[in-house]
Amino acid sequence: MEEVRIRVQAEPFDTGREIARLHEDALGVGAVASFLGVVRDENDERSVGSMLLEHYPGMTERAIEGIVRDARSRWPVSAVTVVHRIGALSPGDPIVLVAAASSHRGDAFAACEFIMDFLKTKAPFWKKESTPHGERWVGTRGSDLAALERW
Repeated sequence: MEEVRIRVQAEPFDTGREIARLHEDALGVGAVASFLGVVRDENDERSVGSMLLEHYPGMTERAIEGIVRDARSRWPVSAVTVVHRIGALSPGDPIVLVAAASSHRGDAFAACEFIMDFLKTKAPFWKKESTPHGERWVGTRGSDLAALERW
């Protein structure tokens, strides 16, 4: 079992398979917590037809590795998976998966939430939505920044 898997990819991923890999051959895992982010069809009361995600190759993966390393220094998680999509996506498409395995659910939940909170604000991804009113870049929300305050 690999301890950390980080992938940035255009291709769809199999959520069930990614989560199952976290506890294969790991009898000490008692909990797997996960978060699946999906492209919404509406954002800020505007209809969203599609989303384009861009990133800075190499830098993005290093940023995610640092976030995961920080989480693993705080909670005893045995394995973490982060898969983030890039490219053109449609409403309903999975965009990000964060999953953490640990002996206990509290550690798995906390690590998963921590990773997602920091991924939303610290990883170099850029999102552009296509709406009936044209295209627009999506900025960081105040609520995402506020979520970092508790860590």
